[in-house]
Amino acid sequence: MAFLVLDGLTKTYGEVRAVDSLSCTVEKGEFVSLLGPSGCGKTTTLQMIAGFETPTSGRIELAGRNLASIPARQRGLGIVFQTYALFMHMTVRENVSFGLEMRKVSGRELKTRVDRALEMVHLGALADRYPRAMSGGQRQRVALARALVIEPELLLLDEPLSNLDAKLREEMQLELRRIQREAGVTTVMVTHDQSEALAMSDRVVVMNGGRLQQVDSPFDVYETPKSSFVSTFLGKSNNFAARLESTTDTGSVLTSGGITLSGPRASLLPGAAEIAIRPERIELTGPEQGIVSGTVRERIFLGAQWMLAIETAMGEFLVARRNSGNREADIGDTVHLVWAPQDLRILPAKEGARS
Repeated sequence: MAFLVLDGLTKTYGEVRAVDSLSCTVEKGEFVSLLGPSGCGKTTTLQMIAGFETPTSGRIELAGRNLASIPARQRGLGIVFQTYALFMHMTVRENVSFGLEMRKVSGRELKTRVDRALEMVHLGALADRYPRAMSGGQRQRVALARALVIEPELLLLDEPLSNLDAKLREEMQLELRRIQREAGVTTVMVTHDQSEALAMSDRVVVMNGGRLQQVDSPFDVYETPKSSFVSTFLGKSNNFAARLESTTDTGSVLTSGGITLSGPRASLLPGAAEIAIRPERIELTGPEQGIVSGTVRERIFLGAQWMLAIETAMGEFLVARRNSGNREADIGDTVHLVWAPQDLRILPAKEGARS
């Protein structure tokens, strides 16, 4: 049986449905991210799990217990807020021990558990320091230790890395994942950062407009998106309106911008569709092998790779090219693009598209 169950979870504010019939599960020990743009309902979902918001309808179960009638303070959850919410007049040790003191834990057990939590986040040597004298990454780890020391059944993270600079944020992704695995605590994190969700999660719950879009492993949600929104929200993607002409057991035939394309077997009926292909799956080739030709309109150097914007009969393609140490095609050059048919993703047409 799933450890955390969200069943038909709905939250309305007047006419606004912030969360709309959300159903998903989280297994014990799993790290799951709620991912989506601002206003998609992910934070409201986290607040309902925590008990800070009351669902309009639906059910939340944790380890077989219905949380509806349990006040937030009695749910026994560990929570790390976006702002960390540390007590600046308390030392690191005092901050971490606060939750245990509220639970009437004292003496040797309190000291042992606080020491263990501080060592887990590599802050044992800073136990007597005050938060105001610490870096953003150190404060984040204090907040994490404070949440873990109570040995919660469920850890909730509300954009815990958003206040860190880019380099420290990447380092803390690895550190936070290490700590979560070491503690073995089931974790639900809210984030709008795609790379963060992909790097840290066992599974990703993609949301938009209060609705669930897709639940999958990071690899599958990136490689096999189920909708246009998922394909474009997670990383860069080239998406074009298309028509699915036919499908057999071996593949599909499509047309887009007057160009005939081969794709993998589609689960859709012939008619209006959308195709998507990642920039890194496209190669530059000779004119005789090219699927589509175009003109380089923009060229951006990103260090490890080049990003080319190429205007074609199908529309503008973004093409990612590994930095080989040489300059890539210049602006104004004519280039020819090719990709493997299995790298094309065939998606349902956007609402309102005609077949």
